[in-house]
Amino acid sequence: MRIAKSFTLDAEVSDYVDGTKGNRSASERVNELLRRAMLAEQYERLETEAAAFFGTSEESEREETAAFRNAALKSFQRD
Repeated sequence: MRIAKSFTLDAEVSDYVDGTKGNRSASERVNELLRRAMLAEQYERLETEAAAFFGTSEESEREETAAFRNAALKSFQRD
């Protein structure tokens, strides 16, 4: 479902859309660019969350992670 909205674009953005839309309408091109921007923003958020999750500075947690990794590698070697 499409919703008619009115937005104001910078001249350089409008020029870019016009120059890259090809045979499509400007609306289709803008929607494509916005979807890509939405995905990029979601990936940035996920990277930030992952960095916070894996970026622990506590030495004990790092030791536990290394021990788990070593145990998993030994398990894989047995199989």
